[in-house]
Amino acid sequence: VLYKESVGTGTPTPITPEMERVKRNQEICSSVLYKENIGKATPTPVTPEMERVKRNQEIISSVLYKENVGKVTPTPVTPEMERVKRNQEIISSVLYKENLGRATPTPVTPEMERVKRNQEHISSVVYKEGLGKATPTPVTPEMERVKRNQEHISSVLYKEHLAKGTPTPMTPEMERAKRNQENISSVLYSDSFRKQVQGKAAYVLDTPEMRRVRETQKHISTVKYHEDFEKSKGSFTPVVTDPITERVKKNMQDFSDISYRGIQRRVVEMERKRVDQDQENLTG
Repeated sequence: VLYKESVGTGTPTPITPEMERVKRNQEICSSVLYKENIGKATPTPVTPEMERVKRNQEIISSVLYKENVGKVTPTPVTPEMERVKRNQEIISSVLYKENLGRATPTPVTPEMERVKRNQEHISSVVYKEGLGKATPTPVTPEMERVKRNQEHISSVLYKEHLAKGTPTPMTPEMERAKRNQENISSVLYSDSFRKQVQGKAAYVLDTPEMRRVRETQKHISTVKYHEDFEKSKGSFTPVVTDPITERVKKNMQDFSDISYRGIQRRVVEMERKRVDQDQENLTG
């Protein structure tokens, strides 16, 4: 009391996050020092009586906790809450299975198979009894498409799980049957095409929006063509020079020189003069 009387009035300061952190650190340090001052103890075995007392204490604590809970406002169980609850049950089931120890496998007898099938039938009947009345919905083309996609996905997954098979040789009889099946499929496809599509035109409304899009596409194509032309203008495509190409190039150059300079005519004249000179030498 005298201590508090000598204390004057102070200025209150707000509790900042830093002060909260320091306070928690002080509490942790006090707990550590308290544990360091505890001496060594003698461990005692946990007896069934101690287990029973511990469970009773937990039950009493749970009852007192529930008594102290005030009135609450009930909330409806939404589909999201149902989904979370199911996920929690699945997680609990997985954790429960992880904590199981090793078990002794027992053979599956015909009697066990019969009981299992009966349980499945009973579960199916009870499940159907719990179903309420439903409103039938028409099967739309979108639903048909989704159904076909699901069948394709199921087929792909089924094929992935298949084991390796034994290849069989393709005999002429199998080849003939395969061709017949292809011909039959082609005939059926052609018949359905003629009945459903052939002779019928697809009418599309030529709206101002479609005309605008068509004009825009033409402009984009023209701009793209000119852009590519400007980029490629003045460039060349390099080719590999091999000995054959070099020889052909040299021959073409020689032919061009002969045609341009008139060398062929001079060669013919020199050849004629040489023949004439040979004749004169023989006669002289």
